[in-house]
Amino acid sequence: VRNLIGYCPQFDAIFEYLTVQENLEFYARIRGITYNKIEPIIVSLMKELNLYQFNDKIAGNLSGGNKRKLSVGISMLGNPPIILLDEPSNGMDPEARRFMWGVIHKISKTRKKSSVILTTHSMEEAETLCRRMSIMVSGQFKCIGTSQQIKDKYGFGYEIGIRIMNIPEEKLQEYPNINLSKYN
Repeated sequence: VRNLIGYCPQFDAIFEYLTVQENLEFYARIRGITYNKIEPIIVSLMKELNLYQFNDKIAGNLSGGNKRKLSVGISMLGNPPIILLDEPSNGMDPEARRFMWGVIHKISKTRKKSSVILTTHSMEEAETLCRRMSIMVSGQFKCIGTSQQIKDKYGFGYEIGIRIMNIPEEKLQEYPNINLSKYN
């Protein structure tokens, strides 16, 4: 089973005192990758995830985004047919998040070697990466379908009406920090 499933937990399962390369080597050995294939696989993976420049850096000293990249990389080792990603871009800045989405898209669409199942609180992330999605409430699935099907059935918005009361100019004089010239 361990060769069929790659898993990236919500909280990084990396060894803080090992380097990026050592973490990947450790997990590659657990996954049963043969010794002579480990190095080329790891180098390729680090380049794909933009982690190669950090290969000798202690994993605990990486930024949060690079720790997430390492965790996703660990889940990708050995090209398992099923990859489970729990909040893969959690805590990343927008640029790193987009990069991670590209990596996940490449795993599922371009390589076509793995199916990706991800959990997320971000509708934007779900719409970008998923063809089908479901909503779970208190551990039970409430619906499953495409993004549009779910929006059609459950989507609703809020409408806010705002009325602005006219304020006499002499009342505005009480607030000297307001520059009224730009509103004239």
